[in-house]
Amino acid sequence: MDSLINYVQKNASTLISDADIEVIKSCFISKRLRKKQYFLQEGEVCKYFAFIVKGAMRQYYVDEKGIEHFVQLAIENWWVGDRESWVTLSPSKFTIDAWEDSELLLISNADLLKLIQLVPAVMEVMRKMDERNNIATLKRITSTISYTSERRYTDFSTEYPDIVKRFPQHVIASYIGITKDTLSRIRKKASRK
Repeated sequence: MDSLINYVQKNASTLISDADIEVIKSCFISKRLRKKQYFLQEGEVCKYFAFIVKGAMRQYYVDEKGIEHFVQLAIENWWVGDRESWVTLSPSKFTIDAWEDSELLLISNADLLKLIQLVPAVMEVMRKMDERNNIATLKRITSTISYTSERRYTDFSTEYPDIVKRFPQHVIASYIGITKDTLSRIRKKASRK
């Protein structure tokens, strides 16, 4: 729970009191997942969002040909869940699983709404998270439609070096929208420089 409290304190200008900390703690449930264990499977309703205390998670969908397409890769101090399913209570189009053994802190939508009302710092953190998420989404769209494969990989590996170290090439390639063979050529070319 300390990593979550530190995350809130780091991302909020509003101070949190000991009473606020207790309210935060009361709204989360601890969960451990083993590597490859599901957090959410396609067709289920996403009942919780998860703060990653330890480990790595991946969110993806499988197309009609059986190919996995990764839409989110997440590590410690990141959040994971299917927001559309979580908010609308509709079946998820995505699967989310643990890439590594993971420790999570789960929160329901109802508990988050309660927490936002009771702890102003959490409202501030949620607003900042939404802003960063929107910026990252626009960057990813721009990258996908405008940049070469080499630039996509270079930008991604520069911005998220820890992700590149923890996920295999085929997952990174899928995430940035290129083939693993293309990524292999890009990495080989870069290593020669």
